[in-house]
Parts: sequence; C-alpha cells; structure tokens
Amino acid sequence: MILVTGASGTIGSEVLRQLLAAGHPVRALTRDLARLPGTTAEVVQGDFDDRDSLVRAVDGVEAVFLLTVARPPSTRHDEALLEVVGDATIVKLSGIGAGEEFDGGTVGSWNLAAEQVVKASGRRWTILRPSSFATNVLAPDGQPVINPTGAAQQGVIDPADIAAVAVQALTRPGHHGQTYTLTGPELLSVPQQVTQLSEVLKRAVPVVDVEPAELARQLTEYGEDPASVEAMIRGVRFARAGRNAVLTDDVERVLGRPAGSFADWAARQFGV
Repeated sequence: MILVTGASGTIGSEVLRQLLAAGHPVRALTRDLARLPGTTAEVVQGDFDDRDSLVRAVDGVEAVFLLTVARPPSTRHDEALLEVVGDATIVKLSGIGAGEEFDGGTVGSWNLAAEQVVKASGRRWTILRPSSFATNVLAPDGQPVINPTGAAQQGVIDPADIAAVAVQALTRPGHHGQTYTLTGPELLSVPQQVTQLSEVLKRAVPVVDVEPAELARQLTEYGEDPASVEAMIRGVRFARAGRNAVLTDDVERVLGRPAGSFADWAARQFGV
C-alpha cells in the first residue's frame, strides 16, 4: 500500500493518477473528501494535526509520498507523520534551491528543515526538488498570467514528470538516499512561457508584471501569515535575480526519457 498526501493538489493528484494507472494499491489522504470525486483509490479523511487520522492513514503502508504545507512554515507535519508511519519508504517533495543563501536569509529554509527531518528518521528516503511548475501560468478565465519574476528564466517542469519520478522512487529500487533536482529541458521566463502558450491556444494570453513588494501585499491581504509571505517572497527574489536558471538531467536519468517541454505540456493541458 502506498500513501499519497496532498492527494488533491497539483502534484499529489498526478502521483495518485499514475500509481492507479500502473495498478498499485493506493491510499489518498485528504482533509476534504469532496476534492477527490470518483477516484478508485482508498480515501482517508484526515489532517496532519490530527494524530488519530494519521494513524488510520498509515495502517499497512509501505511507502509514502510526503507533501506538507504547514502554515506558518515548519516541520511539524512531517514530524507528525514520521512519528506514526512505521518503517515505510518516504519520497519527500521539497523545492529547488532549498538551503541556498540569498537576500539575507535561506531560500526554502522550511523545505531544507523538512528534508533533514526525513533523512534523520532512519527510513529509506528520496528527496525531490522540482523547479517552477508549468501550471504556474494557468490563470482563471479572463484573468492575466501573473509574472513576479520579470525576465528571469527557470527550468520550468511539467508536473506529470515530477509525479513520474515520484512513482519510480515509490515503487522501484535504486532511489534510496538520492536528492533529485527536477527541471524541464529548457530555460524559460514567464513571458516566454506566455508566448508559447499563446501559440498553442492561437490567441493572445495577457500577462501582468508584479513586483515582489506588491505580491507580498497581495498575499498578506489574501490572509497568508507573515512567515509564509517572507519565505515565498525570498524564493521569488531568488528566481528574479537569475539564481534559478538551472537545468539538470535528473528526470531523464530516472525515467529513461527526456523531460517534457513546456509546449508539449500546454498542448496536452488544452487538448490541442
């Protein structure tokens, strides 16, 4: 049995789909059962802050896709699951640049701390550090794509490739102790992504630049706590400064094929 946490999110839902498609027994952990309609996976309603629900979720589990988003950022959710999970393999979703020093602090310090908690747990582990998701340029109908990183380029990755690497690490040997930095095959800025998206859709896609300070204001207005805002804005500034212009071949090394392109993702996303 494989447990997928964050099962209704961008990456977790794709991990769930791919595991089911490959015929693996899967259990999904979600706070809201309505967010997983029609899945054939076993679904457990629960919360990282509810120990009893975690105990139910990990019963009989041999591997865990671990995705946590504690607010404010901390390792408490990772620690909560590790306390009850037994001797399961852990595939931890982190983020590119975790631990890099920048702008008077540490990029992804909460991700780095969570990685260290997993590594210190004594279990078999694999760390995934993906770059910017292709899905980040999706916007509600009629709304412009938000660009907080200016002309800076990143190794934009198809979320399906992140999930495919996770599935390999969850189900195949040879990944214990590995930290994979996952990128797409090309460096792209948000404006370059929007240009490719416009070509796929055969219509202009609006985009609006947002300075980090304005983004911080919007996030605060939305209700994010100060520590989360600070962490997110440091990551944005890191990318904006060109520090995330990184490409690796880790996807190809794990999957035996090149990472998918942004244009291919867009064509599949919109059925073109």
